[in-house]
Amino acid sequence: MTYQPKSDFLRVMTERGYMADCTDIAALDAALLAGPVTAYIGYDATAASLHVGHLLNIMMLRWFQKTGNRPITLMGGGTTKVGDPSFRSDERPLLDAAAIRGNIDGMQKVFARYLEYGGDGALMLDNAEWLDGLNYLEFLRDIGRHFSVNRMLAFESVKSRLDREQSLSFLEFNYMILQAYDFLELHRRHGCRLQMGGSDQWGNIVNGIDLTRRVDDAVIWGLTSPLLTTSDGRKMGKSAGGAVWLNGEMLPPYEFWQFWRNTTDADVGRFLKLYTELPVAECDRLGALRGAEINEAKVRLANEVTTLLHGADAAARAAATARQVFEEGGAGGDLEVSLLPASLLASGLSVVQMLVQTGITASGKEAKRLVAEGGLRLNNAAVDDPQMAVDAALIGDGLKVSVGRKKHRLVRIG
Repeated sequence: MTYQPKSDFLRVMTERGYMADCTDIAALDAALLAGPVTAYIGYDATAASLHVGHLLNIMMLRWFQKTGNRPITLMGGGTTKVGDPSFRSDERPLLDAAAIRGNIDGMQKVFARYLEYGGDGALMLDNAEWLDGLNYLEFLRDIGRHFSVNRMLAFESVKSRLDREQSLSFLEFNYMILQAYDFLELHRRHGCRLQMGGSDQWGNIVNGIDLTRRVDDAVIWGLTSPLLTTSDGRKMGKSAGGAVWLNGEMLPPYEFWQFWRNTTDADVGRFLKLYTELPVAECDRLGALRGAEINEAKVRLANEVTTLLHGADAAARAAATARQVFEEGGAGGDLEVSLLPASLLASGLSVVQMLVQTGITASGKEAKRLVAEGGLRLNNAAVDDPQMAVDAALIGDGLKVSVGRKKHRLVRIG
């Protein structure tokens, strides 16, 4: 990018690597310099929690507020009923109103960690407020007439689906019109002049800009972030166990911390810039470390990201657990995590039953022999009673189970 922005927000976006495209960066830069701007990012309620793949755009909203502007988090209570077809090979499963409401409740918990709401702060809105009550014929006449089917078919998100001869339902085809209408409504209701999102949303964002210009003769902008993959080609936010959720009830803080601690060496500097608030120079310094020193940078990354989401105490506990496992226990590598259903604890559980339920031993007989031979330790303490009770207090944030000197596992309630 040759343009050098002057506003604080766009400087952060370019320096830290958040920027993919902008519809008119010079005009947006001037508006940001002239005074606070309102911007939004939309989130459809397709799951009970956001995941790490959403975190980059959440950080963009956080920086937007920190640089003196007003962010809107728009919940897709209306658009989730349709489903975004962008770059998907099939139609999303349709959710009922109760499931959508439950998902929105779960998602809202995450935003409260990153943004300040209330007063002149961030706004939390739901597009069901204006979409649920639309009159179909009036909407077609007043809004639909501004959309060219030829142009909509040319957008890459639609074109790629059709080129593969994969079905695109009429319901899905309406999604981009509804998202464009969101931008128009937010401009009218809240003076919103910027929509942000991942680069896969470029077509939908441009539609909203064009519609608002045609209907209200207003100038608004769009800004997209890159779709991230890790240096080894994996989609950001995925792990061997599935999505890396942001809600603590769906993914415990220790496992979240461990995800970042296991970052590939080549990604450390980039992720520090995107997912923490450390100065850029410090991110570059840490990212340039090599050998054993890069592990300290990974711990710093894990601590900073976990602190933002779960708080400093949770980050400290996670780091302490990791030190206990890797340094004091000598595990020497990534620690496998076993989840123990809470229902089993409620009915009473012995250490032998815990070993079998988590798959640490193949049978109760093997577990009893392990205890009898002095080969089992819990949190580095030897166990000599096969009937020893295992409860939630003992497990806490994670119970380190050691079999012999080299086999270690972390048991968590989940």
